[in-house]
Amino acid sequence: MSEFTQGIFETIKNFLKGDSLILAIIYTCGHVVIAMTVVSLMTGASLWEAGAVALIEPSINGIWFYVLHSIWKKKYLKKMDTNDKEKVVRQDI
Repeated sequence: MSEFTQGIFETIKNFLKGDSLILAIIYTCGHVVIAMTVVSLMTGASLWEAGAVALIEPSINGIWFYVLHSIWKKKYLKKMDTNDKEKVVRQDI
């Protein structure tokens, strides 16, 4: 793997280790904006009306994302860290 792609993967891995709450908030804000736009375009509602409708479903999705990411971090990233340590040990041999 080249140094460039290795750097990209490390950046992504470090970002995914980040705080689940911050990621959930960013995800939810983006989801609300997208939902407002879609509801407005599909129904002809104003952005204010579409925003009222679009707040409920993305908010529930944001909570679900927080729970999912928290569980994923606990299970998957532990496995990744263990594998990384094994790679270092193997390279030293």
